[in-house]
Amino acid sequence: MTVKKTARAARQRRHERVRERVVGTPQRPRLCVFRSLNHIYAQIIDDRAGRTLVAASDLEADFRSQLDGKKPAKPKKGAAQTEAASPAGKAKKDAAGLVGGLLARRAVERGIKMVVFDRGGYRFHGRVKALADAAREAGLQF
Repeated sequence: MTVKKTARAARQRRHERVRERVVGTPQRPRLCVFRSLNHIYAQIIDDRAGRTLVAASDLEADFRSQLDGKKPAKPKKGAAQTEAASPAGKAKKDAAGLVGGLLARRAVERGIKMVVFDRGGYRFHGRVKALADAAREAGLQF
């Protein structure tokens, strides 16, 4: 039987390999990032207790008000995709930065200052890096 290798399966294998070494403790929980095609989610997890301590995503109602004006208008169906890709990528990066800052503020309020960063099998660039940089600027250390 042939096994079909997909990008999602490859990311999952990378994530499992990293998770063998990255463990969140009560003193230094794990900041876990998941990005889908359109959204980004982040959690701070204590792996020993198996609990999510803090979470943030770009789907939250109070977050959407901060992001208004940064999302580009969707092109009409059948219209040529000329400059639509570049602003959309910028908006996703901005959203990731806002999620990172929001998560870090919530963590600092709960007394969490140091975390271990788990990039979730994704490369450390683009939206993942924007989230991490914003979390560092807002007070998290990793």
